[in-house]
Amino acid sequence: MEEIRRLRLAYSNYFDGHDVEGLTTLFCEDAVCEFPAEFGGDWVGRDTIVANFAREMGRLGEPYDTMHVVTNPWITITGAEQAHGRCYLIDLLTRQQAGSGHSTTKGGHANPLYFLGMYEDEYRKEDGAWKFARIKLPFFWPDRTFEKVSRPDTHLA
Repeated sequence: MEEIRRLRLAYSNYFDGHDVEGLTTLFCEDAVCEFPAEFGGDWVGRDTIVANFAREMGRLGEPYDTMHVVTNPWITITGAEQAHGRCYLIDLLTRQQAGSGHSTTKGGHANPLYFLGMYEDEYRKEDGAWKFARIKLPFFWPDRTFEKVSRPDTHLA
């Protein structure tokens, strides 16, 4: 479980630090990211996921202009090489975000809170390392996009 917690933390650090190469190492080749429509909906396949994250990083400004705080990890090992997890997301802005769409906000001192959400993850062990097989990110604020929340301890892979 500690390896999986470190995977989730690596994701936050690589994304916030704009480390595309590091992000690439975290996903299974056939991974899926399920995001709300304003983030492009489902991103399918590691190459698409990484390309979309790189585009988002470019729109969000400099490294650490956004900071993902993840907390309350709840992880269940569902098989020898599979697991399910969930954690809360508090996404903070350290500077004003320019542009249009979901990333436009005053940020910084005027509005440091960007999103509240909950990552629902499926993990798979590949070549001895845990990776993301699926990430689902429903939001609770500013808009609610979640349908239901499952209990990780009863989740069946």
